[in-house]
Amino acid sequence: MTIQDFFTACPRAALGFSGGTDSSFLLCAALRCGADVRPYYVNSPFQPAFELEDARRVCALLGAELTVIELDTLAVPEIAANGPDRCYHCKKAIFSAIAERAASDGYSLLLDGANASDDAADRPGMRAAGELAVRSPLRECGLTKEAIRRLSREAGLFTWDKPAYACLATRVPTGEALTRSALETTEQAESALRGLGLRDFRVRWRDGGKTALLQLSAADLGRWRASGAAADAPLKRFYDNVIIDKELRRG
Repeated sequence: MTIQDFFTACPRAALGFSGGTDSSFLLCAALRCGADVRPYYVNSPFQPAFELEDARRVCALLGAELTVIELDTLAVPEIAANGPDRCYHCKKAIFSAIAERAASDGYSLLLDGANASDDAADRPGMRAAGELAVRSPLRECGLTKEAIRRLSREAGLFTWDKPAYACLATRVPTGEALTRSALETTEQAESALRGLGLRDFRVRWRDGGKTALLQLSAADLGRWRASGAAADAPLKRFYDNVIIDKELRRG
């Protein structure tokens, strides 16, 4: 099945939209297929500001109207507790919020940007999406991450090489309760490093927030070393200690 086949059969839908590579390409493809697909962005304490900015930029580029839904994920006890099933409860809360808003807008079919490279066994959030009857056109059409990046570049989308981004909650060790303070500190620290030119990295919360474990790609490790004290200084504003993970990030 091709993307055109999918949207010929399903011409009207609501899309859970993040502004990342996958959902941006899916929105672009849907609109080019002539489908009526409306993007919904769920804004929570787990999303940094730049994600919403990117989502708005993509929608402006494509001429799509973005609907932003505010959701306090920390108000859900199962999410705030940060147990091993946090992602499941979070995805369920997010798509339940989208489903409710989309229904009021006249959309009954829900879509997400999961692709054929995503391993369902490693993504409990995909189980929640399945329970809520969320369809994944990219996955159903066999489109891998590599193919999506290539097609996105051909389509002129700036998100074609955007690094994969996991929500801020993933920076805090499983089992350690999530707090707004921890999430805000992480966002500020990562924003400072992004301002130095780093692109594909994570600042992990360790020792109750006293230590930052910095995970870098090979390219960002080079940028970090070249920046010297200028790179270390922003993190020392938020953490007592900064440790570089010996294992490089691989996307």
